[in-house]
Amino acid sequence: MDTAARLRAAFVAACTLDVAVRKPGNVSLASPGHGMQAQQFIDSAHAAAAPLCTAGATVGWRIEHAVAASWAAAGCNTNLGIVLLAAPLARAAEAPGALADAAALRRALAAVLDALDLDDARAAFRGIALANPGGLGDAGDDDVRRAPRLTLRQAMQQAAPRDRIAHQYATDFDDVFAAAEDLGFARIPQDDSAAREAAIQRVFLGMLGRWPDSHIVRKHGEAVAQNVMTAAHRWRAFSSPGLDPAYAAWDESLKSARLNPGTTADLTVAALFVAGLLHGAWHGT
Repeated sequence: MDTAARLRAAFVAACTLDVAVRKPGNVSLASPGHGMQAQQFIDSAHAAAAPLCTAGATVGWRIEHAVAASWAAAGCNTNLGIVLLAAPLARAAEAPGALADAAALRRALAAVLDALDLDDARAAFRGIALANPGGLGDAGDDDVRRAPRLTLRQAMQQAAPRDRIAHQYATDFDDVFAAAEDLGFARIPQDDSAAREAAIQRVFLGMLGRWPDSHIVRKHGEAVAQNVMTAAHRWRAFSSPGLDPAYAAWDESLKSARLNPGTTADLTVAALFVAGLLHGAWHGT
């Protein structure tokens, strides 16, 4: 399998696993929500995979064209955060030796992030404006609907205190690589889908229980996000939370309240993408 095909397979597998596993407040095969169905996420993943994994393409180009392809496939914003995280990872994975191990991939990613320029920012801003995510608001002179004055990494560094996806650009994807390690996919047998599902749920709950979800903060405020974080923290002690009927009930209650921990879901997908690139045996699941 060549690098581009490996990237596409890992990306589609990560997005498919994301909706195959029930994660409270997020759309899944078990539970639609927020006016969306799981199939829309799968369709947009397949549509975005080609531009995201175009060999040699810049990060900004990947973001803009993946968002456009996703929008055409799904008719709504299903994966902006995922695309923002996956684009530099895909670019980094093309570097010679980058897929040898997590340390090599992260070194390559740091170089990609350092090289981001104004053109990347212009293209990425066009993609973000097209997706028009909920709670986008107005960021003054650095609003994505205005011409950027900073490189994409600099713009993300400015947004990092209020947005966990932007925070990844400022920290060489600290949270993503930690979550990818926590998944432990290298230690889970390929045919053990229950163990894989539990691992994904634990990683999602681990992140949701450590910091307020940025998407919830933007749409509903800090206090509401803190309440969701507290609830998630309690579930972190469960080895297989999905087996408890109260877990599904919490999922439905979040959706009824229109609370979507979308940023945490995006970080989970990015962790799955990294795990898939480094441990490709589970692509076919």
